[in-house]
Order: sequence, then C-alpha cells, then structure tokens
Amino acid sequence: MFAALPLLALPVLAYNLAALTLAGGFGSQEAAIRMSEPLFSIAMSNSAQWPVNLGDVMLLVGLIVLFIELLKSTTSRRTAIVNHALSMLLFVACLVEFLLAPAFATSTFFLLTVMVLLDVLAGFIVTIVSARRDVDFGSDGA
Repeated sequence: MFAALPLLALPVLAYNLAALTLAGGFGSQEAAIRMSEPLFSIAMSNSAQWPVNLGDVMLLVGLIVLFIELLKSTTSRRTAIVNHALSMLLFVACLVEFLLAPAFATSTFFLLTVMVLLDVLAGFIVTIVSARRDVDFGSDGA
C-alpha cells in the first residue's frame, strides 16, 4: 500500500514542518527568510564558498524524489493509478497552500508545487500512452 503513496509528499511535508514551526503558522511571512538562511557552505575549487540553504536542500530532495516518481509512473499496476490520484490530490493541496497561505508564497514551495504537477502530468501521460500501446497491440493480433 505504501507504493501507492506519492513520494513527493515527503519534501512537501518537510516544507510544511519548516514553515509551520514559525511563529504565526500559515500566516507567517518568515518562511522565505528561513528558506534562504545558509545551513552550511562548501568550499569550491576556485576558492569561492557556495552557501547551501534549506530551500536548496528541499529542492534537491524534491528533484531526486521526482526522478523516482517518474520511474514509478512507468509501471502499469493498480497501485500506479492510485498513486496518480493521490499525486493529483497532493497537487491540489500544494496549489491551495501556495495561493492562500503567506508562509507558502515562496519560490521554494512554488518549485515543489511545479514538481508535483510534473509528476501528475507524467503519470497520466505515461498511463495513456501505455494504454494506447496495449490497445494497438491487441487489435493487431485479432
């Protein structure tokens, strides 16, 4: 049953936890500040410092999870269809948060929302293409 859950819910949940622990909760406008605070810096070969912030880490995790979700969408099991439906619900929830809650009106959350949308679109497109392929192969054999 856990295979049906969209993995992109993890970075979205992490953002929710980071944003909602601020004073003011959903109405807080401090989320953009928290997402841009440097967590650590990496020394580059050209002696420059690359500051990595919480928003960067969440986006990196989101991209890795999006890749895994795209691989999962290529299966044609029943769990994939449930995963597509749950991904659509996650997208709607992200969109509502982005549009209505000041704590979620950041570039980081917008890009996470776009990743969820891409997961939804890729899942539906892969399902439609594979169903069409199955129908085309089925009609040739008759």
